[in-house]
Amino acid sequence: MQRDTEEFIELLTGAQSSVFGYIMSLCHDHARAQDILQETNVTLWRKAEDFEEGTNFTAWACRTAYFHVLNHRRKASREQLVFDEDVLDYLAERQEERAGSSQDRIGLLRRCLEKLPEDQRNLVQRRYEPGASVQGIAEEDGKSEGAISQALYRIRAALQQCVEKQLAKEGCV
Repeated sequence: MQRDTEEFIELLTGAQSSVFGYIMSLCHDHARAQDILQETNVTLWRKAEDFEEGTNFTAWACRTAYFHVLNHRRKASREQLVFDEDVLDYLAERQEERAGSSQDRIGLLRRCLEKLPEDQRNLVQRRYEPGASVQGIAEEDGKSEGAISQALYRIRAALQQCVEKQLAKEGCV
């Protein structure tokens, strides 16, 4: 895949929060995790052509981040608290499992969103637009903030129930 394609850029930016969470789960230092994320991004950018389209980009990015975490760990081996490699491997495996399951849940959430009535789906979309607020939506719709908050609460509960039901069907719970 070419690194300057829109698709690669979307994959890279879309994976940022998952990769950062993965790194944080391994190093527990916000500043260090940010540094490692930047190094990981540079590596991913340089090795974009190595990514096989159709595979899990986030998993590939997390694997790359893992090696950067190991590198930082080796550099910091003189610090007081350093996990041994077995513990780090264990944490990495658990986090990779969680990252995969969160991708599954996002897919299920998208499917559940599609099942919502159009007015509910629109309300959710409006709420999560950048800069949107319950207060702003209430003013636009001529309703109280409490009414909008309650509607969103019910929609979120329905979405959670839908996702959990789908996970149970697929044997993931």
